[in-house]
Amino acid sequence: MGVNVEAVGKSYPPTLYAVGREKVKEYALAVGETNPLHLDHEAARAAGYADVVAPPMFAVVYSGAAIGQAFFDPDNGINFALLVHSGQEFRWGPLVVAGDEIQTTVSVASIEERAGNGFYVFESVSTNQDGHTVCVGTWTNVVRGA
Repeated sequence: MGVNVEAVGKSYPPTLYAVGREKVKEYALAVGETNPLHLDHEAARAAGYADVVAPPMFAVVYSGAAIGQAFFDPDNGINFALLVHSGQEFRWGPLVVAGDEIQTTVSVASIEERAGNGFYVFESVSTNQDGHTVCVGTWTNVVRGA
């Protein structure tokens, strides 16, 4: 099979995502969220937030373009026909609200071959316009052997 361990440590250019009020509301509705902080900007403001608060897993929205760079990088050698999503972890910082601008960078944390399978771990770091880290993601995938 042969995985490219030389790609470990590679970083990708940052992506910028402007968090929109309607996108937060649409995401919240799509995942069945009922908390008014995610759906009603007046309720969010009454609670002390600048605008609607993004649900925690909205992280996949603002980090999606950044992580895509790593997934589709031919240097990493991912065969999508054999790819299995095996794990995902997030560590959150300050809440993300509509109006924030989130910059995400991704790096290749590790690539290993075990038992004929490729194990790929990517790390994303997302910061807001104030420089605060709002989310660190660990994205783990397995490419099954041929």
